[in-house]
Amino acid sequence: MTKPAVEFEIFDDEFRLVYRPRDDTSWVRERFQRGEELLVKGTFHLTSQDLVENSAEDAASDDDDILWAEDDRLVFAIATAEGEYFRFKPEVLGFETPVLLHRDAQPDWKWFSAERKVSILGVVQGLGLERIVIGGPDPDAIPIAEYERLLNQFPTPYELRRYVQARVDTVVRQYTEPAVDAEALLNAYVDKRTAATAPNLEESFRKFDVAKYAFALDRLQAMLTNEAGTSEAQWQLEIVEIILLLNPRYIKAFTEVRLFDADASTWRRIDILLVDASGNVDVIEIKKPMGKPIMLPARYRDHHLPMRDLVGAMGQVTHYLRHLSRWGGKGEDYLTELLNSDLPAGFKIRIINPSGIVIMGRSNTLSEAQRREFEVLRRDSKGIVDIITYDDLLARLQAVLDQLRSGPALSAAPAGP
Repeated sequence: MTKPAVEFEIFDDEFRLVYRPRDDTSWVRERFQRGEELLVKGTFHLTSQDLVENSAEDAASDDDDILWAEDDRLVFAIATAEGEYFRFKPEVLGFETPVLLHRDAQPDWKWFSAERKVSILGVVQGLGLERIVIGGPDPDAIPIAEYERLLNQFPTPYELRRYVQARVDTVVRQYTEPAVDAEALLNAYVDKRTAATAPNLEESFRKFDVAKYAFALDRLQAMLTNEAGTSEAQWQLEIVEIILLLNPRYIKAFTEVRLFDADASTWRRIDILLVDASGNVDVIEIKKPMGKPIMLPARYRDHHLPMRDLVGAMGQVTHYLRHLSRWGGKGEDYLTELLNSDLPAGFKIRIINPSGIVIMGRSNTLSEAQRREFEVLRRDSKGIVDIITYDDLLARLQAVLDQLRSGPALSAAPAGP
C-alpha cells in the first residue's frame, strides 16, 4: 500500500513531519548541502537543521525491524511541545505569527496545504491575528470541528475557475446574453459544498434583551393599571420609548416639532416626530386608552364604527403627513438645521412618503364582529396610518420575550413534504 508523501507523527516532545520524496532522498540532501531549503506543498520551509531522520536505517528499531526497509523517508521536527499544545517553528511556516496545535489533533497534510500548494495557515495569518490556535481549551482557539469545516470550504481549483468565469460574465452580460450563466454555476457549486450556519450573534446579549423587554412589558402593564395617575405628557414619553424598543429602525424621537402649514400659512406642532437610520421621518400620535374599546359597541347600518377619538387622531396625523409632504425640500433643510444638534454629524432629514402611527384604545374586549371591522379599518389605512392598540403593544412585547427566551432568532425551516 502506497504511503502518503507527507504525514505527521509525535515523538517525545516534538511534532514531526515525515516526507517521502517521489524519487530517493539524495536530491534533497544535495539541496541541503548547497544551503538551499526544501519547500513541501508550498507550506513547510524545511532545512537540514530541522532534519532528525534521513534514511530507512535511522527509522529502524534496535531489533532490526525492517518496517521501513522499502520506505525512503526524511523526518523533520517542525513543532515543539508547549503545555497542551505544539508550537510551530516560525521559520518552518515562513511567518512570525505564533501557531499552536493541540495535542489531541490528528492532522493530515490537508490541514495545512490546499490544492495548488497554497498554505492554509499562511492565508489565515494574513487576516492579522495575534496568534493562531487550533483546538484545545484556550479562549481564542478555533475548535477542531470548526477548523475541519473551514478546510472543507476552502476553495478548490474548480471553484477558482468558476469564480474567474463569473467575474468575466458580470462584464460581458452588460452588453450581450451569454448562453452559460457563470454566476449561477458558481453559486450552485459553493452552496453544494458548504453548509450555512447561523452565527447566533445575539447569544451574548440575549439575557440583557430579556431583562430590557421584561421591564418594558411590566412597565406597560403597570401604566395600564394606573392610567389615571399618569399625565398625558408623561404617558406619551414612556410609550414612545417602548415604540423605539420595538422598532429599532427608529434612532430618535422628537417632541413638539414645528411644522409649516402651507394651507393656512402658519406654524403647527407635531406631538412626536420619529427619525429612522436613513433620516426619513414619520409621525406618531399617542393617546391614553381611558379604558375604551377601539370600536363602538353600537352598530350603524350593521357595522361597528371606530370610536370618535380614533377618527380624530387619524385625521390629525393625516393632516401632519400632508403638510410634511407639501413642505418638501425646504422642510428637509429646516428640520435638518433644527434637529442637527441631537443627530449624528452630517445627518440629513428626509421627507419621503412619511407615514403615521396612532396608538390608542383597547382591543381585548372586542367581539368577533368588532374585531373584524377593526381589522378592515386598520388594513384600509395601512401604508398611511398604522393603528396600534395597547393590547397589540402588550402582545408584541410578550412575543419578543417568548422568542428571546426560546433561543436563537434564526432557524432553518423544516423540509417540506
